[in-house]
Amino acid sequence: MALIIDLKPSERVIIGNALITNDDARTRLHIEGDAPILREKDIMQPEEANTPARRVYFPVMMMYLDEETANIYYSQFAMCMTEFMDAIKDRQALALCVDISKDVMTGAYYKALTKCKTLFDFEQERLNHGIDGVSKSAARG
Repeated sequence: MALIIDLKPSERVIIGNALITNDDARTRLHIEGDAPILREKDIMQPEEANTPARRVYFPVMMMYLDEETANIYYSQFAMCMTEFMDAIKDRQALALCVDISKDVMTGAYYKALTKCKTLFDFEQERLNHGIDGVSKSAARG
């Protein structure tokens, strides 16, 4: 069964080692085979890996895109994941980190990527909570 991807005008997608940019009309692609596929919204540039959760995501994305060089990015992933896990105390987030690590160790990189996006939400929620806490304290003072 083919994977169907609808692309908006000018939207980009990576299929295998190729970056494909859509023209100025909507396009529907039917893709068969076993190549890594990432839509533009899931592609992260190195400079965008600027938070702890994003530093976990980036090496997983690179492992997914090129399994032959996965060992190069694995140590980066392990270091970033360890730092992330050391900094958080939330059991649910820690369990998710363990699941992501298991997926990476078994080569289920796309599955790990989708779970990493949940870490983005967790991280943003914590940042918003911290900002709200500061705002409330300042308002009282």
